[in-house]
Amino acid sequence: MTATAPNPSPRRRRRWLRLLLWLPVLFVAATVVQVAVLRFVDPPTSAFMLARQAEAWRQGDRDYRVAYDWRDLEHIAPALPLSVIAAEDQNFASHHGFDLDAIGKAMDNNARGRRVRGASTISQQVAKNLFLWQGRSWVRKGLEAWYTVLIEAMWPKRRILEVYVNIAEFGDGIYGAQAAARSYWRKDASRLSASECARLAVVLPSPRRYSAVRPGPYVQRRAAWVQRQVRQLGGRAYLEGLD
Repeated sequence: MTATAPNPSPRRRRRWLRLLLWLPVLFVAATVVQVAVLRFVDPPTSAFMLARQAEAWRQGDRDYRVAYDWRDLEHIAPALPLSVIAAEDQNFASHHGFDLDAIGKAMDNNARGRRVRGASTISQQVAKNLFLWQGRSWVRKGLEAWYTVLIEAMWPKRRILEVYVNIAEFGDGIYGAQAAARSYWRKDASRLSASECARLAVVLPSPRRYSAVRPGPYVQRRAAWVQRQVRQLGGRAYLEGLD
């Protein structure tokens, strides 16, 4: 005859129930504090950088190093944030984190078996790259949406843009405007030319596939288009109009 394990006491069950009820509150509080702090403190790294470093180590590349050097937005050539907006998210100034028109077009094109570029906003990309892991699960998508809401609610647009151009991957292990400018052209991010900025913006979706310093025909054509779009946005005056 085997002995049966005693049932948990009612007090222990109530304790676990209270803990489960408090978990959502603790999660909300922790993420709000996290985003609030980074409104003022420049992030020393990002979840994407840490994941890329871990990936390299798992593959046996112990010499792999991330190139990352923060620069405030006023110390980056204005053509770079403008080029990023032109290439990635032309409704950046007017949306609240989600471009519903772009999402609708993406869904329509996916239904037809085609893919569309630009459904993910700059705010969503900041949320994903700064805080989350890579993947396509519904859990990660939900967390991305939550962080996007927090970022849009707590950061001004200029801060969102500043963080993005500093943590975006412009090449394998090369993160941010300053690291890209130094790695590719041996200059400071403030001295990037309009054409260099356009090429950096173009490679963002696939920085390990396309090269900003050795652009192929696609990058050259797309970069020329980006430069035209920057002029239509209004140039430096567009940035000055961001809150």
